[in-house]
Amino acid sequence: MMVRELGVSRRTVVGFGDDISAVKISPGRVAVLKTDMLVGSTDLPPGMTMRQAARKAVVASVSDLAAKGVRPFAGLVALGLPRKLTKADVRQIARGLSGAAKAYGFPIIGGDTNESSDLTISIMLFAVADEKDLVLRIGAKDGDVVAVTGDFGSASAALRAVVDYGEQPGRLHRDLYKALYSPRAQLELGLRLASSGALSSSIDSSDGLAWSLHQLSESSGLGILLDNVPVSRAACDFASRRRLSAVDLALYGGEEYELVVTVPSRMFLKALRAAKGSLKRIGHVTGRFDGVRIVRGLREMRVRKAGWEHFTR
Repeated sequence: MMVRELGVSRRTVVGFGDDISAVKISPGRVAVLKTDMLVGSTDLPPGMTMRQAARKAVVASVSDLAAKGVRPFAGLVALGLPRKLTKADVRQIARGLSGAAKAYGFPIIGGDTNESSDLTISIMLFAVADEKDLVLRIGAKDGDVVAVTGDFGSASAALRAVVDYGEQPGRLHRDLYKALYSPRAQLELGLRLASSGALSSSIDSSDGLAWSLHQLSESSGLGILLDNVPVSRAACDFASRRRLSAVDLALYGGEEYELVVTVPSRMFLKALRAAKGSLKRIGHVTGRFDGVRIVRGLREMRVRKAGWEHFTR
């Protein structure tokens, strides 16, 4: 409905339906734009500081650019600040924004601030790229390798620990705490992978591994068959202690800013070299559009299209 109302410009190269937007600015060159919003009541886990919240807002936007193989050039920030926040809180937000922007190599050059009933941090990033270099959600082909840039489950385990089991954030296993409260975007890795020319499609995993795989599947109209889900050791330990499924934590969590990519099989070694070994094969693309499935033992099972999506809870 929103797309129909807004329409699409003839200059649009990438519009609704991917993680970024892009418009032509000259032959072969595009302006790449990304906006994302963090809202306190829905996006902050218990115990997250203002500085961590601001940093997370930046990481979320940078992660989507990383998946497209684009380096951010500059950023804008719009803040909605509740009256109850102190000057110290606002200072911490500024430090979180500044620190994250410096870490990913771009300046924040302006924005807007208003009073609001809930904390809101909206990030808009701008970049310039060659149109041919963008790696989009669409593009996977039958037989392509499906791979990820890291292990999963730590952020999901940490969230379950503090929300469902009342564990104190400061007492979490270090890896669980870092995954949820101090995530990082895989920008340099995404740039190297895109520059290698080996990727056929790419998405970040912030909405959950299962959800991201379904997005790649639907965008290309093909199926995905998994034979491996890399779960972090910390998540496995937590799942064992709480008698949970470690694979489910990895598949259906979220807030993990790894990249999920497809690679033609003949190019996988090239991609692996570009990633300096930080790429793990988890399955392959199938020619039949039948969603995402996983081999467990001698059985194939469907992977639910589940993860984090606003307005569904």
